[in-house]
Amino acid sequence: MLKNLRLLLLNLFFLPAIASADVPDVVTDISPIYSLAAKVMDGIGEPKLIVQHGASPHEYMLRPSNAKALESADIVFFVGGGLTPWLENPLKNLASQSIIVELMETKNTTRLAYREGANFASHEGHDDHEGHDDDHDSHEGHDDDHDSHKGHDDHDDHEGHDDDHDSHKGHDDDHEELDPHGWLDPENGKNWLDIMATTLAKIDPENANKYQQNAAKGKKEIDESISQIETMLKPVSDMRFIVFHDAYYYFEDRFGLSATGSISLGDASDPSPGRFIEIQDEIKRLTVSCVFSEPQFNPQTVQNVASGAAIDTRVIDPLGSALQVNSDLYTKLLEDIGKSIASCHDH
Repeated sequence: MLKNLRLLLLNLFFLPAIASADVPDVVTDISPIYSLAAKVMDGIGEPKLIVQHGASPHEYMLRPSNAKALESADIVFFVGGGLTPWLENPLKNLASQSIIVELMETKNTTRLAYREGANFASHEGHDDHEGHDDDHDSHEGHDDDHDSHKGHDDHDDHEGHDDDHDSHKGHDDDHEELDPHGWLDPENGKNWLDIMATTLAKIDPENANKYQQNAAKGKKEIDESISQIETMLKPVSDMRFIVFHDAYYYFEDRFGLSATGSISLGDASDPSPGRFIEIQDEIKRLTVSCVFSEPQFNPQTVQNVASGAAIDTRVIDPLGSALQVNSDLYTKLLEDIGKSIASCHDH
């Protein structure tokens, strides 16, 4: 009896230490978001990745291992419904007890609308959501006023996400118009590091200081990358180039570039014959230095566009598919895009 009591007391003594040592189970959608989360969690734990590295996130098929990860998640960080519309139902059905952070909907996130047409020259620039501040006052970390976003319940209310977002219902017009490639703006990346650190600290206060320190370190590293990219892109600020699809507006806008147009209308659509002809006409009419393909899409399409023209083709990748999946992928991804664009100089 005394021996059993001692064992019970011993177990009770160690129980709080074991519980407090638990690291939040974090799930991310794509590799760049994984990288940011891994930076914040460095030395504490590792996030999980849903979309297989190198795969296109737009039409990904959820695997059993992904479903299992979502079921056990404490926190899910994902870009938004515009990038992964197929993820909405799994988040509701599988991550019902998780904190869901839709990064494109967070405070201080720059949001841009998709540019229209094959020629981007007439596009005005930022939509009226840049900064995304006032309507999301305490979206940092999805704290108490969101009821920890438990059960993803507000995602149904998220179907309005406030009156000033007009019909944000599900993923209709507003999601279709919003360019979801927001991670390619390094200022968004810095902002999301802070949001991740704040969110993690709320459910793991013992490691709060470490999360904040890691976020600060990550922001400093992004600033260093920004300086390098600005230097390498300065000579090509007025260069004309064509991208495969309109995925780089955030990067261009931040670094003073402007693509002439895109081959494909959207992320998951093939170019129509009319658009194909329109792009070829643009290449002939303007001094276009490069056409950029992407590893997720058929390179033959780019070759066909460039055929018959004295023009270089290069590869840029918004996901960093050739990079190792770790906490440094995010900054290396930005730098690689800068290097690829700069390599077309003096064509």
